[in-house]
Amino acid sequence: LCYLHKSFSEADAKEFIQQIKKLHPNARHHCYAFIIGEQNELQRSNDDGEPQGTAGVPMLECLANRQMQDTVAVTVRYFGGIKLGAGGLIRAYAGSVALAVKEIGIIEIKEQAGIQIHMTYAQYQEYGNFLKEHNLVELESNFTDQVETMIFVDKEDKEGIKAALIEFFNGKVTLTDQGLREVEVPVDLA
Repeated sequence: LCYLHKSFSEADAKEFIQQIKKLHPNARHHCYAFIIGEQNELQRSNDDGEPQGTAGVPMLECLANRQMQDTVAVTVRYFGGIKLGAGGLIRAYAGSVALAVKEIGIIEIKEQAGIQIHMTYAQYQEYGNFLKEHNLVELESNFTDQVETMIFVDKEDKEGIKAALIEFFNGKVTLTDQGLREVEVPVDLA
């Protein structure tokens, strides 16, 4: 079982590792690896009783190869009576991290321009089509007598997206610039 967690300090990473150990107290191994810092300055791994270099290091290499930052990975292993050997352990631990990353995806922190959109509920029913067509995600939505929602786009795409919104809603939408903000943007792993 592999768990991934966003972590910005060694103390936070170690706290998460302890939480996983408490969650699986009967597991034989709780191996981990983490990379923290803008320049990946803090890198740690632990084999937790597995032969040296067969668990934590392959997990750390998997994180590094995917250019993961501020991430801790903990792989929990219950011994099932079959010895995997060094190669099997390396494949199992690196593979657990790779599969977990693939399952949840990777995000990138980017500075993007915010656009607040005011629309009617009837317009909102069609809004999902616009988001899908332009590969956007709505954030911070409020539902009162109207719908108020936010999207964030690359700075250079802002005017084009605003024009596309106006065209999509036949000019019957209110758009307000919200300035720049750092947001989490999914990275395509294809």
